[in-house]
Amino acid sequence: MNKELVQKIKNDPNYQELVSKRSGFAIKLSVAMLAVYFAFILAIAFSPATLGTPLSANSVTTIGIPIGIAVIIFAFILTGIYTKRANSEFDDLNNKIKNSIKEH
Repeated sequence: MNKELVQKIKNDPNYQELVSKRSGFAIKLSVAMLAVYFAFILAIAFSPATLGTPLSANSVTTIGIPIGIAVIIFAFILTGIYTKRANSEFDDLNNKIKNSIKEH
């Protein structure tokens, strides 16, 4: 790719919109994941007895196990949310950028 084409793409308003929206969305999802993860880690650090509480009287499974699984599932859900938006809104903007470059 030559420098003129790169500069043309960077100056395209659709490209600037794509970068802005994608970055902002990724940061929001990252903050959400970090908040959930650090809340779990802080619970382990400051209240291990709570997470070590058995689910029932005769259970060997503690409450920390389903909470840990929920953290992992939350990560998968955020990935799905990002993928859904990337395959719709972000791909549309990407196609607009490609088409505008082809026209010139």
